Formats: sequence, structure tokens, C-alpha cells
Amino acid sequence: MRPTAASEGEGGAGEKPLRGRAALVTGVSRRSGIGFAVARRLGELGADLYLQGWREHDAGQPWGEEPAGSEEMVRALQEETGVRVGYSEVDLGSSEAPECLVAGARQAYGHLDVLVANHARSSSGGSGSLGSLTAREIDAHLAVNVRATMLLVQAFALGHDGRPGGRVVLFTSGQHLGPMPGELDYVTSKGAVHQMTLSFAGDLIRHGITLNTVNPGPVDTGYLTEEERGTISSRRPHWRWGEPGDAARLVGWLCTDEAAWVVGQVIDSEGGFRL
Repeated sequence: MRPTAASEGEGGAGEKPLRGRAALVTGVSRRSGIGFAVARRLGELGADLYLQGWREHDAGQPWGEEPAGSEEMVRALQEETGVRVGYSEVDLGSSEAPECLVAGARQAYGHLDVLVANHARSSSGGSGSLGSLTAREIDAHLAVNVRATMLLVQAFALGHDGRPGGRVVLFTSGQHLGPMPGELDYVTSKGAVHQMTLSFAGDLIRHGITLNTVNPGPVDTGYLTEEERGTISSRRPHWRWGEPGDAARLVGWLCTDEAAWVVGQVIDSEGGFRL
């Protein structure tokens, strides 16, 4: 889907700190998800958007596909933010997909300043427990969550033109803070993202690009039962689950010039969940 032009939003540079920049956000397939919230926040800050989603994965999960479809989702983002929005339906399990996706985003806007690797393959129905692990699912998790992330960062860095504002934000989970025994294939792959943070950041900072990783904690993205929602809420200082906007505000800030001094960090943004 080609970027859709929209009228320029109101406000000066101080109100739109990412105006003139372009951002690629992966894992944007449902309006209730973190990826959509991140894209909306970057758009509110002025960045043109290029989004990746893969509806086939969602279709096989308990939460299902976006009911309104990707075109309606893109239209909603355009109306809410007033920026250009492009969308690509790409399976990041393909080894060629990351380079093609970055090239598409760069071709759409002439340059690419921000990469947010929000995509993830995750276990469902207990398939990630020790007794249920399969070589096929392990490989699929590593291909999407690790290999694609590495290749996206590589393609972004190799094509970066050196302009100020280069930003990469990755996503990990809470596997480094407590056990997640029912999601072993998922947490192993997310553990790799956690561990790549410092070394990748050390390479990219020499090219004027900062890289940081966010652990958003337990976030209600529409897949919870009322019982699950109530149980976790009662254990949290804020008496609620995390919301996609909580992660989006942090990612948005990391992509601005205000966060230029933050490099190579894994930031746990969990709202006091483990306190």
C-alpha cells in the first residue's frame, strides 16, 4: 500500500519534534496493539509512517485479525495524525523481507530516520511449554524475532545517510526479570534481542544512530479474559494492566532529540508490576 498524502498538521517544530523525519514501525496489524499505538504516537510527533503487518499470523492467534482491515487502520492513522502513512503486508519470517521492507520505506520518503522493531511471533495455547516445543516453532520464533530484527537493523544502518535523528528501538519481554515457562520459544528469542542491545548500540552510535530496547511489561492488547484482567490488576500498584499508549509514549520520547543521550539501554517500563 503506497503512502497516503494528508494535510500537514498544525503546530511548530517544538510541538512536532519529528516533523521531516520518516519512521518504519513493524508489527502494526491491529488497532488494539502496541505497534498501532507506537505508530500513532510517532505520527503525532510529526513523523511520516511506513508500517509492516502480517495478518496471517494474527489469524492463527486467539485475538484474530484486525476486524476493520489494514486499509481502514491506515486511514484511521492518517486522519488521527495528519501525516503520510504507507503499509506493507510482509512476512518477516522470510530472509529477504527485512531488506525489502527497509528499501520500500526509504523509497517512499527518500530517507529513513527511525526504525521501531515491534514485530513478534509468540506462542499460543501452551505451545511454548517444555513438553510441547518443536524444532519448527523454535526456528520460526528465531527467524522472526531474532534474524529479522538483526537484518532490519543492518539494512537501516547501511542505508542511513548520516542526518541527525537516527533512532532504533527494539522490543524485548520480561524474561530477564522472572520465569515465563509456557513461552520458552518466545522468551528465548526475546532474550536474544535483550542481549544484542548493547553490542548493536555500540556499532550504530559511531554512525550517529542511537539504539535502545523497551520491555513494555504486561500490556492489555485485547486478548485477555475478564478474569485475567482482574487478577493482574489487583496485583499492580496502578490497579490496571499496561496499555499500548504507555509503551508508545516511551518509544516516542526515545525517538526525539531529547533522548539523544540515552544509548544501549534495556528499559523496563512495567508500571511497578513486580514491586
